[in-house]
Amino acid sequence: MISDGMSEVLRRLHLDGPGDPAPAWARVLGAEGVALTLLVGAEQTPEPLWCHPGLSARFEELQFTLGEGPGPEAVRTGWPVLEPDLDRVRPERWPALIPAATKLGVQGVCCFPLGIGAIRVGALTVLCAREPRMGAQQYVDAGALAAALTGALLGGDLRRNGDGSLGVPEPPSELHRPAVHQATGMISVQLGVSMQEALLRLRAHAYGSERPLGEVAQDVVARRLRFRDDRTGDFTDDFDDDGSGPNSPDGRKG
Repeated sequence: MISDGMSEVLRRLHLDGPGDPAPAWARVLGAEGVALTLLVGAEQTPEPLWCHPGLSARFEELQFTLGEGPGPEAVRTGWPVLEPDLDRVRPERWPALIPAATKLGVQGVCCFPLGIGAIRVGALTVLCAREPRMGAQQYVDAGALAAALTGALLGGDLRRNGDGSLGVPEPPSELHRPAVHQATGMISVQLGVSMQEALLRLRAHAYGSERPLGEVAQDVVARRLRFRDDRTGDFTDDFDDDGSGPNSPDGRKG
């Protein structure tokens, strides 16, 4: 049975009105943070809807950059991924994510896929506190919230506006994905590869340069960074802030 606090959260889920519900979710679940992502487009790209606090936003960006972690795994398998203590996770499971998440200060993660059967619409990610540990009641509450969010998203009745459209707040600027989508398309054209491969190249560059994916994508869109191919493999051209560089007579790269 869900807690009284989660009962109130679920009751308010379908009410009109502004505001970010994630802080209330985190409070009821006793979590360090909560994030809700929605899978959008043909590529099923995870788009953040609500994140609280900033640690959740940074962890979602980390998962998206690396393409690994409890979120991608839960979406892929359709099963919850419950790892309340990352210190106990085998390093080979998420070799890039675990050390980076530990550096961020993430201690444990539980991720619940949103969907029915083969249909996936998103994921609910809960960052676990070291103490007190998530107990049975918190797991029940998180599962109930994930189920309610699934129904709301599939039914199209989550936070409706006055005109009947789905009212979703603007996600945090560091997680807004338009630049990533646009950069992926530009890289696809530059390299003559599929959108999926272009996104992998973008992620690899972000990981290799230890920069946020969104920041690298903005450089691509602003033409400060261009992906190129030659026989020795992939490489990138880094432009100066004004777009200039050493590869052309006027100081601009070709």
